[in-house]
Amino acid sequence: MELDMRITHPGWETPGFDALVGAAVSTALTACGVQPDLCEIAVLATGDSEIATLNQQFRDKATATNVLSWPTQDLSVETPGSTPMPPQADAFGDIALGDIAIAYETCAREAEAAGKPMPDHVTHLVVHGVLHLLGYDHVRDADATVMERREVAILGILGLDDPYRETAGA
Repeated sequence: MELDMRITHPGWETPGFDALVGAAVSTALTACGVQPDLCEIAVLATGDSEIATLNQQFRDKATATNVLSWPTQDLSVETPGSTPMPPQADAFGDIALGDIAIAYETCAREAEAAGKPMPDHVTHLVVHGVLHLLGYDHVRDADATVMERREVAILGILGLDDPYRETAGA
């Protein structure tokens, strides 16, 4: 797997961050039936300011967000609730999946508000971003259900709880 990591926010410069991202990406790809060793993904670990600029530029939303994804291939399908198409390799057998950006401050705020460890929340968001690269989406309810189930299964493989489960007292 070719994982091109670029860190532009000092909050991400923590021991184990690269390994956490690598494990999340590899597990998500494997769980979706994609060979990680054939894949290329770029990850930008940034902050709210830069991700807000990207969000404005690409989604016309002038706010920070937790994670953004830019898939190289459109793997989505028309039928709501259907599994996306598998990615196609190029002539050399490589699968360029696309880019993910993740914002430190937003992730930290969300993790704290949810009472979750930051590494667990970041793992969830990286898995979420990879699923977007693989054609999953959550705009339509049926698609959101499919994507969330896939996320929960992948996070379970990684030993993490269902992030969508309502907790007592919530």
